[in-house]
Amino acid sequence: MEINHNIELELISVIVTFGLGSKVLHKAKKHGASGGTIALAKGTSNRGIWDFLGLSDIRKEIVYIVSDKDTAKNIIKALDKEYNFDKPNHGIVYTTNVFSTNGCSQYTDCACKSEVKKESVMYHLITCIVDKGRAEEVIEAASKGGSKGGTIMNARGSGIHETGKVFSMNIEPEKEVVIIVSEAHLTESITSNIVNELDIELPGNGIIYVQDINSCYGVHK
Repeated sequence: MEINHNIELELISVIVTFGLGSKVLHKAKKHGASGGTIALAKGTSNRGIWDFLGLSDIRKEIVYIVSDKDTAKNIIKALDKEYNFDKPNHGIVYTTNVFSTNGCSQYTDCACKSEVKKESVMYHLITCIVDKGRAEEVIEAASKGGSKGGTIMNARGSGIHETGKVFSMNIEPEKEVVIIVSEAHLTESITSNIVNELDIELPGNGIIYVQDINSCYGVHK
């Protein structure tokens, strides 16, 4: 079979109130998703006009779905129509690029397109991995740089004698992952505050990385 080298894959991330993850995934499957993963998390936010995640220290679920770009567009439009992400406290959905994938049977005979489009990026996804108990420090430092909230996940290894890794950093039970959706012009300020206040550049203190967001629903100004 001829391999398609032009497919563009995206990762759809949907942050919703605890208990809605399965419903979101079911809806996504009706619009072309082959499957997905649901992760547990908790939300934190500064209450106010820019409470874009609608989160306030309550349990959340994050649904992850890999799809081709066209299907992803249909999925997020359908989800937005169903859950009205533009309304406060209804959650958020965003997409980021996927360069390659393994274990995704629907795209076995595809090679992901590598070209990066020069479109204007409006939002960034900031991910910070720190020791358990320091996530709130990340949120506080980020808020000083302009962030209005974030989501915290507990990270665990895949077994008692092994650990997961992100960018060669061990992800063990004592780690926490903080994800923040940022307006592009605030990203540098937010990340700089986190790096400086938590001494991220020192070995063992954590890791932070930034990704472009292709499309986003649920960010309220």
